[in-house]
Amino acid sequence: MLRRLNPFTQSFLLAIILAVLALPLVAQTPTTAARLKEIDEYSARAGVDWKVPGFAIAIVKNDRVVFAKGYGVVELGKTPAVDENTLFAIASNSKAFTAAALAILVDEGKVKWDDKVTKYLPSFELYDPYVTRELTIRDLLSHRSGLATFGGDLLWYESDYSRDEILRRTRFLKPTSSFRSRFGYQNILFLAAGEVVAKVSGKSWDEFVKERFFAPLAMKRTVTSHADLLNSSNVAMPHNEVDGKNRVIRYGKVDNIGAAGGIKSSVADMAQWLRLQLGRGTYEGRKLFSATASREMWTPHTVFSGISEQAEKFNPTRHFNLYGLGWLLSDYQGRLLVSHGGGLDGMTSQFALMPEEKLGVVVLTNSETPLSTILANKVFDLFLGVRARDWNSEFLARAKDNEAARKAGNRRIELSQVPQTKLSLPLSAYTGTYSGEMFGDAKVTEEEGKLVVRFLPSPYFVGDLEHWHFDTFRVKWRDSIVYPFPRGFVTFTLNAQGKVDEMKIDVPNPDFDFKELEFNRKP
Repeated sequence: MLRRLNPFTQSFLLAIILAVLALPLVAQTPTTAARLKEIDEYSARAGVDWKVPGFAIAIVKNDRVVFAKGYGVVELGKTPAVDENTLFAIASNSKAFTAAALAILVDEGKVKWDDKVTKYLPSFELYDPYVTRELTIRDLLSHRSGLATFGGDLLWYESDYSRDEILRRTRFLKPTSSFRSRFGYQNILFLAAGEVVAKVSGKSWDEFVKERFFAPLAMKRTVTSHADLLNSSNVAMPHNEVDGKNRVIRYGKVDNIGAAGGIKSSVADMAQWLRLQLGRGTYEGRKLFSATASREMWTPHTVFSGISEQAEKFNPTRHFNLYGLGWLLSDYQGRLLVSHGGGLDGMTSQFALMPEEKLGVVVLTNSETPLSTILANKVFDLFLGVRARDWNSEFLARAKDNEAARKAGNRRIELSQVPQTKLSLPLSAYTGTYSGEMFGDAKVTEEEGKLVVRFLPSPYFVGDLEHWHFDTFRVKWRDSIVYPFPRGFVTFTLNAQGKVDEMKIDVPNPDFDFKELEFNRKP
């Protein structure tokens, strides 16, 4: 039976009801300490699930470092533990430093975002003269040159080429799309951006970022060179997986591509970088670059990728993927997400900022897994208070599917072999030096009855050739190369006179395009 209450009683009871309703909300709202405890426990479990030797994470909230911790060990089989000061390679997260270095020079009136690159690097050329003439600093930083994603990376990876020589040879790298029409992630053009910094400032890119960022942010352990890394303590060693087992590998020398991926740092140091970014260029009251420049770097310049049906199902709150200047721009749970990943042999990292929430996270790992992305997502979910989602389990399931697809692909390759074929010529006929304008020389020799190929600019690249079918060989790269390349193919072509005139190399992998290398046989 319903009863009408008098106004006083009604108001009194309403106040009690509202107070009671408020109690569960307060109780259910986790404190920062509770969030960090869950992140800590989740991180430890996920690291074990992915068999990551060591990693570290730092979180910035409201201009404070609220969490910084290491997990695991710096190297498999050894006891030193990772902590917040352990050095890792941050790889492509170096690109944001290069963009910010140019932002400083823009603020100082020394360059403009839309200045032509040849104004500062007059000898720099790309394959298309029109692109050479029109290419701007903004183009260098937004991956819209027309060059392919990772195009030309074999020029610097494990090579002895200097920064200047890499840029000189870029003129022979053919584009795969028209200028400014599509996204093509480029390391070499960020190298060019770093050389613009050097030309304008009169200091190397390394010296500039040390003086203008590392020093004022008190990033005392952060280095840019291989030599400085070797002289540092508390350094995480890189690891990758071969035949299902983790192995320790050496650090690759990437000084020649520094502005695109040369920085090594710790989460304690990088937390200060996050504070600077979230402060729109101001750190503890000191302006390093302007808020205007910050907005320019976080303004979309290129469509990074569309949202596929599969991607939409996996992450339904993401509606766009764009690229600014040195940063990826997307949305997450209705907020702007400014982020970037990094990957070099044996190390992956993730930097992610949510400016509206004054929240940032950096994860550095000494393995090649998606752990850094998983943990960044977990941090945002907890601080936003959205529905709990087990990113770790979902990524593990995806990895299992990807591994099954990889094995199926390998089976298809094995079935493609044409049996009982013979070489057109004796082995000695395939030996010699092969050369192309962009990459340089490769030499094929006969050793103990088998062919061996060597990339002369990249001494670690040595591959043993086994006959596959016709004039095609399978190539197995020796352990001197730390990248776990799959078995690839080397095919020799014959001219009208029946003599070998060209060598073509195809090694399927997501990072390096061997097919863009031209190897014509020298007389």
